[in-house]
Amino acid sequence: MLAIDGASLTYPNGTEALRPVHLQVAQGEFVSLLGPSGCGKSTLLKLMAGLLRPTQGQLQRPGLSADTTGELAFVFQEPTLMPWADVQTNVRLPLDLAGMARHEALPRVHDALARVGLADFAAHRPAELSGGMQMRVSIARALVTRPKLLLMDEPFGALDDITRHRLDEELLTLARAQGLSVVFVTHSISEAVYLSDRVVVMAARPGRVTHVQTLAQQWPRDADVRTSAEFNAQVRALQAHLQRAFDDTHA
Repeated sequence: MLAIDGASLTYPNGTEALRPVHLQVAQGEFVSLLGPSGCGKSTLLKLMAGLLRPTQGQLQRPGLSADTTGELAFVFQEPTLMPWADVQTNVRLPLDLAGMARHEALPRVHDALARVGLADFAAHRPAELSGGMQMRVSIARALVTRPKLLLMDEPFGALDDITRHRLDEELLTLARAQGLSVVFVTHSISEAVYLSDRVVVMAARPGRVTHVQTLAQQWPRDADVRTSAEFNAQVRALQAHLQRAFDDTHA
């Protein structure tokens, strides 16, 4: 789905934001980017999305068409909803921008809202929803284009643990059901282990990949996985790599 071959980024002032990255994301794979603040996780995600261009190296999306419109979706840290518009209108926005007729767009909107459990909230305004529900709207807006590749920049970081765990489970169910390829930025080791097929650990100054860990636990995963010995062993292993990345960043 995605192939990064030595992509790096240096800003015009000479700051090396990201050293060369070599990474592939397969069809249907869930990959998390994990690391301390400032290590380039969001920068790498923006390179994947085409929001930034690499200074050197190449980034290809062989699983997508040349025009990635509708095939790639980005979910930001905040829901970024239009406060004056109802949920249905917020979710329909990408289809409106693409020029899709209203009668064609509405079934897609209803389907996306149903997938995130918000079918009964189409007429609500964002201010009438909880933080977790607003993030569901943001995810529905990403799903409405029926993407193949979903990029998510720490979308659940501001939520309480119970809501975060629930959304993790819902996201995982959606990704598996639709065969989505997902790249997910997080600061949470346990979240990365729960969601991912692979976890990419990064260190900062400059941003770089220091470790890639393939996770062994089987599918499907449910809430009980979080208390298993295998899960906790994976968390401890990643904690050690993350500590080294943190030490390298602050050396």
